[in-house]
Amino acid sequence: MTSNVPTIRQLSWLSVIPQLIVIGIIIYLYHLAAVDEPFIFGALTYSLLTLVLRKLIAKNHRQGIKLVRQQKFADALPHFEKSVEYFSKNNWVDKYRFLTLLSSSRMTYKEMGLCNIAFCYSQTGNGQKAKEYYEQVLKEFPENGLAIAGVNTLKSVENKTQVAE
Repeated sequence: MTSNVPTIRQLSWLSVIPQLIVIGIIIYLYHLAAVDEPFIFGALTYSLLTLVLRKLIAKNHRQGIKLVRQQKFADALPHFEKSVEYFSKNNWVDKYRFLTLLSSSRMTYKEMGLCNIAFCYSQTGNGQKAKEYYEQVLKEFPENGLAIAGVNTLKSVENKTQVAE
């Protein structure tokens, strides 16, 4: 199913290096075990490991994304809130996500979760809550382009509404 909801994925190229090392180690272990086609088995193992880690650790985030793609924004909110709570409590998992989740995302899961909460509020017509969350993102992650754009968009809508009145 395709979605009309925009998705932005920012990649941290530096985090790809440890992941390549992990793939190399897996392939090497298959080679030591004298497995035919260690590259294929290494790639399959890495892919499976990635899926399992993300399904187990980032399950709320993934469920929220799934609901956003279905345009069920209000239903997605509690999942993103749980995700933000988890990654706030377990900051090290998020900080080292290139190893713990085998993720090359430039944004932390907490940062993505807060942006997604703001986006969901904006899509449900709660501009004030959306603005509060975008501002929270900017307090913690001042360079976040999504939050900057979100705040600017909400401010321009507020200004248009004030001018129209």
